[in-house]
Amino acid sequence: MENKKRLLVFIAMIFLLLLRQGRGNNIQIQNVTIASWEMNEDYVLVQFDLSWENSFRDEVNWDAAWVFVKYQLQGSSEWQHAWLGTTAAEHTVPAGYSCTVGSTTIDTINRGMGVFIYRSANGSGNTSLADVQIRWVYGANGVADGAPLTLKVFAIEMVYVPQGPFYLGDADADLYYNFYTYGTSGPYLVTGEGEIPLGQTTGYLWAPNYVEAGALPAAFPKGYDAFYCMKYEISQGQWVDFFNTLADSQKTTRDMTSYVAPLWGKYSDNVEWRNTISIISGFATCTTPDRTCNYLCWSDGTAYADWAGLRPMTELEYEKACRGTLPVVDDEFAWGSADIIGAAAISGDEDGTEIISTAGANCRYNYIPLAGGDGGDGPLRGGIFARSATTREAAGSSYYGIMELSGNVWELAVNISNAAGKGYTGLHGDGSLDDTGMSDVANWPVYNSTAISYRGGAWDGDASAQRVSNRYLAGLPSFDRDGRNGFRCVRTAPSS
Repeated sequence: MENKKRLLVFIAMIFLLLLRQGRGNNIQIQNVTIASWEMNEDYVLVQFDLSWENSFRDEVNWDAAWVFVKYQLQGSSEWQHAWLGTTAAEHTVPAGYSCTVGSTTIDTINRGMGVFIYRSANGSGNTSLADVQIRWVYGANGVADGAPLTLKVFAIEMVYVPQGPFYLGDADADLYYNFYTYGTSGPYLVTGEGEIPLGQTTGYLWAPNYVEAGALPAAFPKGYDAFYCMKYEISQGQWVDFFNTLADSQKTTRDMTSYVAPLWGKYSDNVEWRNTISIISGFATCTTPDRTCNYLCWSDGTAYADWAGLRPMTELEYEKACRGTLPVVDDEFAWGSADIIGAAAISGDEDGTEIISTAGANCRYNYIPLAGGDGGDGPLRGGIFARSATTREAAGSSYYGIMELSGNVWELAVNISNAAGKGYTGLHGDGSLDDTGMSDVANWPVYNSTAISYRGGAWDGDASAQRVSNRYLAGLPSFDRDGRNGFRCVRTAPSS
């Protein structure tokens, strides 16, 4: 009885916020509460309802919700990442769904950064799960029993990319600086995560430019092993959610509406290139939370990845996410063909339900001003081309069901052009940033590094820029924010 009273007191002291966080194709967290408190073991069960649209699982792969928790102690302006139980048995999901934990080593100890929740069996349709429970080991965070605090639960829709071989490059080595097998004009087959020889030697991986001879180390994430990839690029709503959990000193660096060197920005709280984010008195809002977020530089994307317990993707993982295990198609886009039709008109209000009314359109590219909706030049909402019963090509979908890998905004990835890129080992974010709002994970390329590759084109680029194997902008530093740049995070798949 005494424990029950203390539980009620503890719950009463917690302000449970969040009706909707981390949207992506209408992913929602609702009805957050504390289901139970185990004082002797210093953990609580955070309970909530989880839903998202167009969930799927088939013989190849599935999509999943990456769910994580932030907390803020009363009287503090800082939000901290909640460390979760590191085994699936510590968390509860409804029948028909599974859960795996993504952990990051912090001070030599594995800490649960978040959980992947996904279908256990093949199926498709909207997912709506009630009374999901995840264990927050608050004692590991150093939080005292009964400490008054606020919780926020976030969810990001991701797609599982299974382990397996895949090809890099184009069918005839005629794209801009694409990969190929030296001594041939054909693509290179990645058969494992071991070291890959690079150079102008027959059988080695090579490209006409932006590749440094030597070897790609075994620790560099090559895309052969399984990983999860965000189904959509970071949305404007997700960026607002992220920004509003930062400390004031961190917000100064991450303020995309500013115009401060060296990152610059859009220099306005008004709509610029369809970016509707406004930051007033340190608080961010937007009117189009489902629309893809542009004006992101490399350090913006890596800060988001670190904060969410994810990591940047590599350019090899980008090509795997696009074409999967299929043979290369000459001049292909992310949907596996060389056919492309640009979006020119929107039907409906841009509130997350709008659709593209241009017949056959499957890509946002080529600087086409939009008719209808909010109009103008800039990115669209994630997944806008996908409708019920659409084909992969019509939906603009990758082999695994990942959207907008060609077009909309540039995908910023780690390249293999120099030692800084090849030194990337795929460590995951630990949920926190340094005091200036920068990611602080070892061996992640820094904001002005030439270890960055721009892949997949953007809303203003021509058709050639949207092709899977185009590496024309590999090795170009990402100094400042640009209305064409976005970001998409990944995480190496947990082993169990």
